Amino acid sequence: MSTDTAAAPVESAPASPETKRARKHRKFSPWSVVAWIVALGFFFPVAWMVLTAFKQEGDAYTTPPKLFFTPTLDQFKAVLDSGIGTALLNSAFATAVSTIIVLVLGVPAAFALSLRPVRKTKDALFFFISTKMLPIVAAIIPLYVIVNDIGLLDNIWALIILYTAMNLPIAVWMMRSFFLEVPGEILEAASMDGASLWTSVREVILPLVSPGIAATALICVIFSWNEFFFAVNLTAVQAQTIPVFLVGFITGEGLYWARLSAAATLAALPVILAGWVAQNKLVRGLSFGAIK
Repeated sequence: MSTDTAAAPVESAPASPETKRARKHRKFSPWSVVAWIVALGFFFPVAWMVLTAFKQEGDAYTTPPKLFFTPTLDQFKAVLDSGIGTALLNSAFATAVSTIIVLVLGVPAAFALSLRPVRKTKDALFFFISTKMLPIVAAIIPLYVIVNDIGLLDNIWALIILYTAMNLPIAVWMMRSFFLEVPGEILEAASMDGASLWTSVREVILPLVSPGIAATALICVIFSWNEFFFAVNLTAVQAQTIPVFLVGFITGEGLYWARLSAAATLAALPVILAGWVAQNKLVRGLSFGAIK
């Protein structure tokens, strides 16, 4: 007689009432309600700005504020007619070029300080981050003199150089932490398979750390797009960026709330869209290596 018996299918046991209650509590945790309240609290100023942008100036000044009004696009039309396009192009050009230069310089530096460390790595890292310890206002006078002497006053390339120098230390520190999460054995295995260093970096390392590089790039974009101090002191008309343009709505006659809100909405829209498009890579990049 054969001793082989067919294995009976194993049926999963039904969830107990305690398990169902635990799942229900996880779905309706009070902490999620608190998180939503905090998130809405942070988002409320942005929502109020967008709402005010569709008001007339008279409706924007009322006390208490008007929640019900007739929407209008007059403020957006006035902002577009006032020349915001030039400021947007200047900000976009300075932000894009400086971010590209930061990545071109920062990725090799971060790689050299992580997977292929050089001598006195800690000294080099401290030198990078020490450039952020000096207050910008303490350096603006010598910077102004230098920029004026080399003929780059009110020139967009002066801002590109300064934005690159401003973001490069942070980018190197961020990308180094992402590179450190890559096991060194991967690079050794690629080398044993005959891949050159450049091929290993291009085909193996960069795809692994691409979320971190995307997160670093987005942070550099945000810092460059919102930078005001360099722009207001080193530009006038030709290289005026969007933060400097917004100051023009604060006049001695008063503050134009509705028009300023419309201009601020147009100014924030490109960065919000960039963050929304890259949100998956941003979350993966900022949490890179948090879970092993």
